[in-house]
Amino acid sequence: MELIAGIEQFAWIGWIALIAIFLVIEMLTLDFTFLMLGIGGLAGLISDLFGAPLWAQVVVAAVVAVLLIFVLRPPLLQRLRRGEDPTPSNVAALIGMGGRVLSTVTRLGGIVKLDNGETWTARTADPEDIPPQLLVRVVRIDGATAFVHFVPQEEQS
Repeated sequence: MELIAGIEQFAWIGWIALIAIFLVIEMLTLDFTFLMLGIGGLAGLISDLFGAPLWAQVVVAAVVAVLLIFVLRPPLLQRLRRGEDPTPSNVAALIGMGGRVLSTVTRLGGIVKLDNGETWTARTADPEDIPPQLLVRVVRIDGATAFVHFVPQEEQS
């Protein structure tokens, strides 16, 4: 019984340490999840200061954290990300890009020059090989290899 009494007597130290840990993690992730958990920990600390038993402090902290995660976090994330540029970049920008075959593209390899001027090793996503000078479209990127498929004349724009 003395152990439980000792834990309840110094629970405020645990709450402060937990809040500090959550805030440090939040500064590293910027996802608002750990901020909400930290605020839940603050609610647990406040309930401790009002003399609530340890089990009630944990319940208060958990309920506040869950409510904040489901109610406050989504609009905060939406507001934070509203100014992001929706344009795909890096590898995502290559998906759907056209190109021209420089050396025959087979299931094992080949070379294509993409519309952005980059030259990539390529593999065909089609069952047949693609000879040089034909137009292709990138369907996926795997490492440094572009998987392409042949673009028929009627689909070329």
